[in-house]
Amino acid sequence: MNNRVVCFDIKDLGTTLRKAGMLIVQNMVWTRVSTNRALKKATRYYVDEFHLLLKQPQTANYSVEIWKRFRKWGGIPTGLTQNVSDFLGSLAVENIVGNSDFIYMLNQHSGDQKILAEKLNISQHQLSFVNNSNAGEGLIFYGNVIIPFSDKYPTDTKTYAIMSTKPEEMQTEG
Repeated sequence: MNNRVVCFDIKDLGTTLRKAGMLIVQNMVWTRVSTNRALKKATRYYVDEFHLLLKQPQTANYSVEIWKRFRKWGGIPTGLTQNVSDFLGSLAVENIVGNSDFIYMLNQHSGDQKILAEKLNISQHQLSFVNNSNAGEGLIFYGNVIIPFSDKYPTDTKTYAIMSTKPEEMQTEG
């Protein structure tokens, strides 16, 4: 727990323990943010499959508190999700998006695009950057500015080989 980087994996918890596991992780992260604040250190908190935290009222409420309070305590929360409709379907999302200064959006399903256009005030022209877009293309929301981007990362580098999530490109230990 004293390592610089700590990863919590709760995927193997059954449905009965998952809610308790998520609350324990959130509490541990908050404790780390509080400790690091006293040391004048920033704490980064990355949550993959973030929409899962928003399905349960207790973890959704805790997530809202994290998004509202972390910045004042030196915390930098980041939620990651692939299905925006699951994320935007939560009642907590208004508070979370309202307390987010930065949103990075890649290719989106047409149904999700409609929800995003409404919730984030995206024009049809801006939506074209997340409609059938290629890898590395999308929209960045920074404050009240929406910026289209295209990032063509070279595929012939060691860092690309390490970072790729495409099964056919993933390196195996050996």
